[in-house]
Amino acid sequence: MKQPKRYLITAALPYANGLKHIGHLAGAYLPADIYVRYLRAQKRDVVFVCGSDEHGTAIPIQATKEGTTAQAIIDKYHPIIEQNFNDLGISFDIYHRTSSPIHHETASEFFTALNNKGDLITKESEQYYDEQSQSFLADRYIKGTCPNCGFQAAYGDQCESCGKSLSPDELINPVSTLSGNTPVKKLTKHWYLPLDRHEDFLRKWIIEEHGNDWRSTVVGQCKSWIDGGLQPRAVTRDLDWGVALPNDVEDGKGKVLYVWFDAPIGYISATKQWALNTGKDWKPYWEDQDTKLIHFIGKDNIVFHCIIFPVMLQLHGNILPTNVPANEFMNLEGDKMSTSRNWKLEMEDYINDFIKPENGGSQLADTLRYYLTAIAPESKDSEFTWKGFQDANNSELVSIFGNFINRALVLMHKLCNGKVPPLHNELLDELDHATIEAIQQSKQKVEQLLEDYKFRDAQFEVINLARIGNQYMQKKEPWILAKQLESNPAAQQLINNCLHICLQLTANLAILSNPFLPFTAKKICYLLKVVDKILDWENAGSMKLLSVGYSLRAPELLFRKIEDEEITNQIEKLKAAAVNKEPIVTTINTNNTQSAAIADTTSVATTESTDKSPVKPEIVFDDFAKIDLKVGTIVAAEKVEKADKLLKLQLDLGFETRTIVSGIAMHFAPADIVGKQVTVVCNLAPRKMRGIESNGMILMAEDANGKLHFINPEDQINPGSGVS
Repeated sequence: MKQPKRYLITAALPYANGLKHIGHLAGAYLPADIYVRYLRAQKRDVVFVCGSDEHGTAIPIQATKEGTTAQAIIDKYHPIIEQNFNDLGISFDIYHRTSSPIHHETASEFFTALNNKGDLITKESEQYYDEQSQSFLADRYIKGTCPNCGFQAAYGDQCESCGKSLSPDELINPVSTLSGNTPVKKLTKHWYLPLDRHEDFLRKWIIEEHGNDWRSTVVGQCKSWIDGGLQPRAVTRDLDWGVALPNDVEDGKGKVLYVWFDAPIGYISATKQWALNTGKDWKPYWEDQDTKLIHFIGKDNIVFHCIIFPVMLQLHGNILPTNVPANEFMNLEGDKMSTSRNWKLEMEDYINDFIKPENGGSQLADTLRYYLTAIAPESKDSEFTWKGFQDANNSELVSIFGNFINRALVLMHKLCNGKVPPLHNELLDELDHATIEAIQQSKQKVEQLLEDYKFRDAQFEVINLARIGNQYMQKKEPWILAKQLESNPAAQQLINNCLHICLQLTANLAILSNPFLPFTAKKICYLLKVVDKILDWENAGSMKLLSVGYSLRAPELLFRKIEDEEITNQIEKLKAAAVNKEPIVTTINTNNTQSAAIADTTSVATTESTDKSPVKPEIVFDDFAKIDLKVGTIVAAEKVEKADKLLKLQLDLGFETRTIVSGIAMHFAPADIVGKQVTVVCNLAPRKMRGIESNGMILMAEDANGKLHFINPEDQINPGSGVS
């Protein structure tokens, strides 16, 4: 495929109404940064734009909460968010603001262009109006009783108790949050983007042209919207905060652009400002078909970036996105992240707790980047746990990646006088050649995965190369050879070969890890006494990155261990700050003598005797409905090494074969359960145990004697069948 002339990479504009949490970071900004750093290493023409979304009702609502003005809110949070991104290594070419004059001009011109061509329509409708404040009410300025669950403080757009999307007209007994009065209906005129006119274009562009190369969740959500029939969508609102309609627009006084229309235009205005800052031309990045435009977003933004904004771009004469690799959501310690319930880990808090120089500095910025990438919600929701974070750092970054590089440098100083030893080709054996080949192949593997937006798998290949290095060094045992120098004339040459290959592998790790662990890559360059230019992608795979006889610096640890006490403190801090945290369902009681439980990846979840706790706290149906239960057939089973309770299972789910680690080894022999059908929780966030990623859980029942039983269908049925 022909390489494009240039790349424009965007990451969703975050609202400047408060601090942003790690779910935001993992969803859009970290994967975008990894991709951009890779493109830069490839020496491609790339611009990475983002900025604060500073309009919409979220801003004045936050201002009301803090007793200040909307302008004060955005002036407060914009620089904090920008600095948070910088501290975590997110390398925007520009982090802009939608409150800037150039954005107001760009958005206004965009609206005018579409309006003058007849691409927008106007309609009059009755909307809620607060007579005391003399203002029309945005959805978030209306509260009432939810018609779905009866919650008495539901907003006009969503009930935060049951999560149902609403419209103000659906609320029972609506009141204005501005005055507390019952609002009235009043006629108002607004401009609309008639999406229904563009269904054929969208269907052809998304389904036919990109149906096979975009993520299935993105295509599926878009297809659902289109199949359901698109409706005209308002592009203006009756507000006093936002981009005002041009003065020459009839009946436009007192109206602003709706934030969903205004915000994505922020990508264009940010590019314009970048061009002014650098003396470049912004137009090719938005008008030349030889530009590859990629939007990195979370799944809640799919409709805006794949349906609404592309229609706007096409009508305006701009290029369309080549891909929109949207991520799913990231949960936190068994529950969804929630700002309202304070169940979250903000970037600011992580930075204050871990990245201050006395706590670990930039090394722990890379630890967070590493763990978030390892559990990235690329195809389904995932889960951040503090224990998983600790394991990723201690078991992988410290014990595998950092350990290999440290050992290579220590032994080089001890056995080779602190200089890169020569390579004696005539003494290279099969293991040497295999390791060199692994170094060379890693470049192609990582490159292809990054091009396909598979960042989890790409990072795994990097850590796996370090693992190969450890295994190679352990088999070669240069410290043993050092004891044979007097009796074995070739011992020093064999030591040289081993450490030469290990040092070249270390230099390759710097290049390959740079998109993921930029602070670490620079530290490796420092230890190797090489300039950052070595990080250019063309150098990856080379065995000539370090010159023979070149002196290297004394080793320094790349990563420090994270102690149990630190993790305990973070979990206690999270729980202490939580507000009205809902219980997490782990068991389902069936009767007084037997309980059905989800088999955990570490042990089997059980309940205490039923006479003590016959029923867990009550939940609503919607909580249970979130669990996706399907029938699976066990096609392979084996014990997990050094884990008495764990079995590694391969389950046929009809649509895929999935690995699940289950704590049932004390109850079943692997050979006895192959062919058994079981009930599987399919949509549980993946979790690593003993280095194995478990993708789901199986349901078990425990009788009064503590014996486990599979919950399976009475008759054999097709794998993948739903359980209801």
